[in-house]
Amino acid sequence: MFFKKTEMVSPERALPGRATQPFQLAEKHLVLGSPLVTDDVPAGLEVALFGLGCFWGAEEVFWRIPGVWSTSVGYAGGTTPHPTYEEVCSGMTGHTEAVRVVFDPDAVSYADLVRAFYEVHDPTQGYRQGNDIGTQYRSAIYYDSPEQEQVAREITAAYAPVLERAGYGAITTEIRPTPTYYYAEDYHQQYLYKNPNGYRCHSATGIKVPTT
Repeated sequence: MFFKKTEMVSPERALPGRATQPFQLAEKHLVLGSPLVTDDVPAGLEVALFGLGCFWGAEEVFWRIPGVWSTSVGYAGGTTPHPTYEEVCSGMTGHTEAVRVVFDPDAVSYADLVRAFYEVHDPTQGYRQGNDIGTQYRSAIYYDSPEQEQVAREITAAYAPVLERAGYGAITTEIRPTPTYYYAEDYHQQYLYKNPNGYRCHSATGIKVPTT
């Protein structure tokens, strides 16, 4: 199983999943007071989707940023439809743990969110973050528009040599169009608000992303 978790499962071998979400979610974000399920995004707001290791601590980072309207955690980038947490952690769905961020671009830029993303984890670790090992912990930016893609790639290109000069390897972050996003179970949503002393995994490099 350890071997499977550190290699991306092929679509043919992935778990079959199910046709519908197998659990209910709360209506409101416990911290921000906005809707938790944000399939219908209000006019003027935009969506960013990131994978940066364990989603408990990752979500907390983004809900604290002014201009963020709502956050949720879920599963993205894999094959299995409507997976469960246990299935994702088995390495047999292909998903990464993801944070979906709905934000006001007039209050916080997508570039600022990408910079925050890079500065709170180590994007050079491949299928792991610190002691968390598996394909579900891989680094990912899923872009929602050509403009988001351009920003993500430009910031990544600027950050890569900075990390390399500091002794880190190449950035392994997956950058691709937004895939289907599946909400995680309700007990994972705003987990660190519910459990203030809960687990946080931030394998941050401590190296700032260039702003110019």
